[in-house]
Amino acid sequence: MSHQILLLAGDYVEDYEVMVPFQALEMVGHEVHAVCPEKGEGDTCPTAIHDFEGDQTYTEKPGHNFELNHDFDAVDPADYDALVVPGGRAPEYLRTYDEVLDITRHFFEEDKPVAALCHGVQILAAADVLEGRTCTGYPALEADVRIAGGDWTDGVTREGNLVTGQAWPDHPEWLAEFLDCLGTEIDHQDAAPAAADD
Repeated sequence: MSHQILLLAGDYVEDYEVMVPFQALEMVGHEVHAVCPEKGEGDTCPTAIHDFEGDQTYTEKPGHNFELNHDFDAVDPADYDALVVPGGRAPEYLRTYDEVLDITRHFFEEDKPVAALCHGVQILAAADVLEGRTCTGYPALEADVRIAGGDWTDGVTREGNLVTGQAWPDHPEWLAEFLDCLGTEIDHQDAAPAAADD
């Protein structure tokens, strides 16, 4: 069953965390609307590549320009079945938009699936939807989650319709949990590799 999914992007969203879910969800047949406040369809968001190279925190390098495919001002959250909130630097300022927080609250109030990764949990904390929920995010955000009334855990976590992960290395498990939450069934019968010619 195909779903309509809303993805919240912003300037300097993490490159892998916006590109991979967007492409993977479309690959399995869902329609994904990627939006950003003050931007419309065809506009782009510069991305940042965050890597884990043995320093005390992640390193940051320039990423790609991610093209939005829908107008933020046209979003009615009631039209969507699920929400994806990637990380990077974008959530830090996206959480200052009342419209972003209202959209986020809608998905929790209606018990729709929400997948948040890395710093995306900053938006959930600001929307005041973490009270009593177990979740995770980038490890430095444990205090943010606890202050917002959430219970912190390590690793990919699913509680009800909320699926959270710590960063892009969690993509395989995080996306698998989200697809399960959506009820997405993938038929692997046609995916077997063709036999090599002798």
